[in-house]
Amino acid sequence: MDDDPRTAELLETTLSLAGYAVTTAGGGAEALRAYETRPPDLLVLDVMLPDTDGFTVCRRLIGQGARLPVLFLTARDSVEDRVTGFAMGADDYLTKPFSLPELLARVHALLRRAGRSAEESPVLRFADLTVDEGSRRVRRGDRLIALSPTEYALLRYLLINADQVMSKEQIMDHVWQHRFGAGVVEKLVSRLRAKVDAHSPALIHTMRGFGYSLRLPGSG
Repeated sequence: MDDDPRTAELLETTLSLAGYAVTTAGGGAEALRAYETRPPDLLVLDVMLPDTDGFTVCRRLIGQGARLPVLFLTARDSVEDRVTGFAMGADDYLTKPFSLPELLARVHALLRRAGRSAEESPVLRFADLTVDEGSRRVRRGDRLIALSPTEYALLRYLLINADQVMSKEQIMDHVWQHRFGAGVVEKLVSRLRAKVDAHSPALIHTMRGFGYSLRLPGSG
């Protein structure tokens, strides 16, 4: 959804011609209603909306358990806005004015990352943590954990590299395929740790000066 009807119409036409089924909304309340009626596979969300802001819409959807990639569109190009967007659960960020080929490339990449590859193992396990790659369900013991697509991508990356230390630069390259400030990675790891390690011994560890690692407690 976009606050400018002309931009929204252009995006709808462009994405439709690329083969995507598109639903548009002119504001935050309308977008929330549209999500309830027909949950999309991806959300393209303008930060500035007539009745609220995109950050609030994103936070509400994820708070309700929505698990879909979110691409923010904004005329503001500040580090603070980017950090805020990613902290709310965004997966990518595109600053206006942008080219339509770049938008299509970002949309395609986000949907591809959210999909399942046939070569991937259907279930990944580490200690009492399981990640079902078919259903995208994450469990710690018997507890089901709701993750945003970006949180899921980070957890999977740490899991397939269990006991290895992943630097912030490696995480940025793998999860976003872009370079942002270290604060973005720290916020994402903090969010993920709060969900995965909330009621169990910590599996996600900070290796100060090096990065982050998924490992058993007390393993060094």
